[in-house]
Amino acid sequence: MSDEEHQFDSKADAGASKTFPQQAGTIRKNGYIVIKSRPCKVVEVSTSKTGKHGHAKCHFVGIDIFNGKKLEDIVPSSHNCDVPHVTRTDYQLIDISEDGFVSLLTETGNTKDDLRLPTDENLLSQIKDGFADGKDLVVTVMTAMGEEQICALKDIGPKN
Repeated sequence: MSDEEHQFDSKADAGASKTFPQQAGTIRKNGYIVIKSRPCKVVEVSTSKTGKHGHAKCHFVGIDIFNGKKLEDIVPSSHNCDVPHVTRTDYQLIDISEDGFVSLLTETGNTKDDLRLPTDENLLSQIKDGFADGKDLVVTVMTAMGEEQICALKDIGPKN
């Protein structure tokens, strides 16, 4: 054995996987699935019967949770599909900068400044109007596969 110290150049994150495997036959409508490397919410599932030589197939129709695009995939029902870890976190809105970034207050009291305003026009106008009116706003941020986006808004009353 060697007495010298080894240096490891860590280029990875904490090792938490962005997805987990789940059998295709067990994925249901309103669940999540990865189609073409994009996290999607399942809006339709249909299962075909087994053929002469094979597996039953599941036909998934999903909508990308970040850009709203419709994606489809067909997978044998006994095979595993990737399912993204989707989390929702609430943050209080502190400020909106001119370049389209928001400043958010985390649970621990730190600020989070790396998030853009949403692209959805309806949600964007609600956030901007509510902030301009001086309301206390709480935004819900959805996170999956290393991406984050504001997906909902709550008004918790006027600022004191």
